[in-house]
Amino acid sequence: VRGLCPLKQILHQKEDNTLIFEARFESGNLQKVVKVNEFEYQLSLRTDLYTSRHTQWYYFQVSNMRAGMPYRFTIVNFTNRNSLYKRGLRPLLYSEADAKKHKVGWRRTGNEIKYYKNNAGQGGRQYFSLTWTFQFPHDRDTCYFAHCYPYTYSNLQEYLVAISKDPVKSKFCKIHVLCHSLAGNIVYVLNITNPPKSGEGTERKAVILTARVHPGETNSSWIMKGFLDYILGDSGKAQLLRDNFVFKVVPMLNPDGVIVGNHRCSLTGQDLNRKYRSNVKKCYPSIWYTRNMIKRVMGERDVFLYCDIHGHNRKQNVFMYGCERKQQAKAPYVHPRVFPFLLSKSCPDKFSFPDCRFRVRKCKEGTGRVVMWKMGINNSYTLEAS
Repeated sequence: VRGLCPLKQILHQKEDNTLIFEARFESGNLQKVVKVNEFEYQLSLRTDLYTSRHTQWYYFQVSNMRAGMPYRFTIVNFTNRNSLYKRGLRPLLYSEADAKKHKVGWRRTGNEIKYYKNNAGQGGRQYFSLTWTFQFPHDRDTCYFAHCYPYTYSNLQEYLVAISKDPVKSKFCKIHVLCHSLAGNIVYVLNITNPPKSGEGTERKAVILTARVHPGETNSSWIMKGFLDYILGDSGKAQLLRDNFVFKVVPMLNPDGVIVGNHRCSLTGQDLNRKYRSNVKKCYPSIWYTRNMIKRVMGERDVFLYCDIHGHNRKQNVFMYGCERKQQAKAPYVHPRVFPFLLSKSCPDKFSFPDCRFRVRKCKEGTGRVVMWKMGINNSYTLEAS
């Protein structure tokens, strides 16, 4: 429940230094913890609800620690063979004491980090372990660990409330209910454009952006927040964009999965980014209504660009997946490589054009990018960020 912390467990012995773990909060994920010895713990993550897989996202609370002692945590049931933990990625730590005293938020932590195949495979399934050592900064603190910077459904709602209360932003950013998720959570759609000046034609093209179809890819929400901060700002470029385009934005496609701490699926146990061809409105409402909204927009105006924002667990950098016909049509089509190429020129330190891909593979035919492309949006992309 928002704003309420779970009850603290009661310690039976005064001198008991056993860590207390908790994950029954928004976006939390932990299934069980085994104490191996005084400073070593073995953790298992909960699979995505109603599935037996997709263990990747973790977010949990730890308390009753001793400062400066060398703890070791090992998460034993990852299902991905490869991981950025092999290439320098470190777990994230948040200390409530550091946040209060030093205004320090989430930070990367951990030494002796290893990601490896373990022997715990069940029913032919192979599991992988992530292990790391670290020292807590304060005695009896309350700390959190996470796979990537958390961004909850409540964070999004607070952000949208602030926009709606802002006398300037609320003039050109209208917040609507796109639909309700299976659990009854609101899926929002934002309509961002400057009011037309008198005598001006309304020939503005549309730009459609969506994010967070995969709950564990929290960086997609931070990118979306960065985009919204920019487009709702008062810079000359933001004004110009709002004068020339209508932005339709769905900031969180899978609120249910985000709330329960899933990594990939919704409450149907399905990957929503494979369901854009489905007509089953009841099971995948956010996808059905998003596709319908886009069809409606295409009836009213040209759609210049569609982009769905994701996080990538195995590749580094920021890059795009686009869609290309084998023999690319001549004008009036813009070549789908142009937009990613321009991005790589405008921020070469972050965006990597060599990592972009434009082939449409069979296994991706139900994704937003491919379905929107087949509906007639030539600039149809997935933006991936490490």
